[in-house]
Amino acid sequence: MRKILLATLSLLLALTAAASAQDYPTRPIRLIIPFAPGGSVDIVARLIAAKLSERLGHQVIPENRAGAAGMIAAEIVAKAPPDGYTIVLLSLAHTVNPAIYKLNYDPIKSFNFVASLGNGASVLTVHPSVPAHSVKELIALAKAKPGDYAFAHAGVGSFTHTASVLFAMMAGIDVVQVPFKGGGPAMIDVMGGHSQLLMNSYLASVPHIRSGKLRALGVSDTRRTPLLPDVPTIAEAGVPGYQAANWWGIAAPAGTPEPIVAKLNREINAALDSAEVKAQFDRDGAVIVPMTQAEFAKFFASEMEKWGKVAREAKIKPE
Repeated sequence: MRKILLATLSLLLALTAAASAQDYPTRPIRLIIPFAPGGSVDIVARLIAAKLSERLGHQVIPENRAGAAGMIAAEIVAKAPPDGYTIVLLSLAHTVNPAIYKLNYDPIKSFNFVASLGNGASVLTVHPSVPAHSVKELIALAKAKPGDYAFAHAGVGSFTHTASVLFAMMAGIDVVQVPFKGGGPAMIDVMGGHSQLLMNSYLASVPHIRSGKLRALGVSDTRRTPLLPDVPTIAEAGVPGYQAANWWGIAAPAGTPEPIVAKLNREINAALDSAEVKAQFDRDGAVIVPMTQAEFAKFFASEMEKWGKVAREAKIKPE
């Protein structure tokens, strides 16, 4: 009798969850953005939020909760009710943090990995006052004046930080790392001439390169981008083998009903397939990479292993 009651209860719970997913959403959804406005994470989040709002019939409201290399936002979502109304945009930074910080949540078990969005490489830029017009010239300057040049970045463990650290390691230069609460503030600091170096996304950097506020020296991908056809890859410009790319995805709190997560995955992938989103990603030099829930979870775990190793080898310390 007890087994029959448990089976009946399980069936009722499954039917309730399915019905809940069919009605979901019935109110606005919060999309927590782990970094300040202006960086690639913020730009991608707002693009997806707008398109997802259209598809779901309720607003997906972007909410910037910057700080602690994205951990503040991740903790908010990890501890939120698992009902599908609080989700977070993850990026490479979330796979680096476990190797640097003591977390108040489990980087894998606290989340339900909903959907991958895509990835994008970055571009190494300098303030126009820096007397370097190539990667080799920059390396020579930095070697001649160890510690005189500073990389601004979006926070310890962020993609802009790890990409900068990897560049410095492979180039054999001694530079200062200056953390901010997002790629936008870091970029403002470099454009103001306070820090001199920046490794940031195509999405955020290209407009300022075209306006002359930043000078591009190399791209972090394995091939040149049509957005900056005259800018070589960092690998071909003086640091053989260098490659780094950020990525973005959506996660919900662990325990979010599977039908709701599956619906979000379907709608996000449909949004990625829209002409508007495809065109925006193309314009910004980013690549759409849709995945199933299982594929995204597996990808996240593999990235955590890869970039955790880089963080440990570089001996990256908390702020």
